[in-house]
Amino acid sequence: MIRARKRFGQHFLHDPGVIARIVAAIDPQPGERIVEIGPGTGALTLPLLARCGRLDAIELDRDLAQALPGRAAGMGELRVHQADALEFDFAALQAGGPQLRVCGNLPYNISTPLLFRLLDARAAIADMHFMLQKEVVDRMVARPGGKTYGRLTVMLAAACRAEFLFRVGRGAFQPPPAVDSAVVRLVPHGQPPFPLPDPARFSRVVAAAFQMRRKTLRNSLRGLVDPAAFEAAGIDAGRRPETLSAGEFARLAGQPAAPAL
Repeated sequence: MIRARKRFGQHFLHDPGVIARIVAAIDPQPGERIVEIGPGTGALTLPLLARCGRLDAIELDRDLAQALPGRAAGMGELRVHQADALEFDFAALQAGGPQLRVCGNLPYNISTPLLFRLLDARAAIADMHFMLQKEVVDRMVARPGGKTYGRLTVMLAAACRAEFLFRVGRGAFQPPPAVDSAVVRLVPHGQPPFPLPDPARFSRVVAAAFQMRRKTLRNSLRGLVDPAAFEAAGIDAGRRPETLSAGEFARLAGQPAAPAL
């Protein structure tokens, strides 16, 4: 019997109804490049493989990676990559072929950095379907003005469309996690939703603003955004970061940087 390992943040999905809903949401088709992150014992892997006939799975746990091919024997072409998804080269996996459709029950302890890594590789990705901590999904789809709206929300909005699909209770996993989960769909934008001439500066401005989210933009972005830039961008420097849309952050980041002291 395979036991969940706390150091890998493992919680194995076992609820047939939830598994069926996730597979239906992904709706894999033969010939598509499905990539599953953290397949675990194969609860989602096997029905996906049965639908599409070919699947790449990225699993950090050596024991799970070695056991998975046996579970999938005769079901299709399964390629297991025993690797850390935080270091995996998704663009190289796509390698000029069809864009990847990435999915998985992501370990809660690496979900945010992994999402940022996948955003960097989004040119190789058609869409993503993930099970995540519900609190994280709430942040991903938040609207400006609320407490859940933050850096993750803004950075995702610049890169893709995020859609909350459904909530998943703790009993769907073994062992049950301490929090509820949710399934989210992410679709990279075909065309940028707003001009973003300098993505690196956009990232710095957004990170700096939310690092001190209780302060006004005038204070949190001091030394990074010139005071005149607020007026040029049509943004009140007295506003707080959670009130700005992703497009407004992009407009602000597009202004000249504050002069060096």
